[in-house]
Amino acid sequence: MKVAQIYRKTGNLRAVQLLLGNTKMDSTVRYLGVELEGALAIAEAVEI
Repeated sequence: MKVAQIYRKTGNLRAVQLLLGNTKMDSTVRYLGVELEGALAIAEAVEI
């Protein structure tokens, strides 16, 4: 899946969330199958 590749290459969880059209970060995390704590740390590190 393209968004999974984008996440693996960039680590930008917020960008993936936007591309998927998810309003909740946990939906994106479940879709990608990543750990919630790691995903939230990445999301917090990305300035919007």
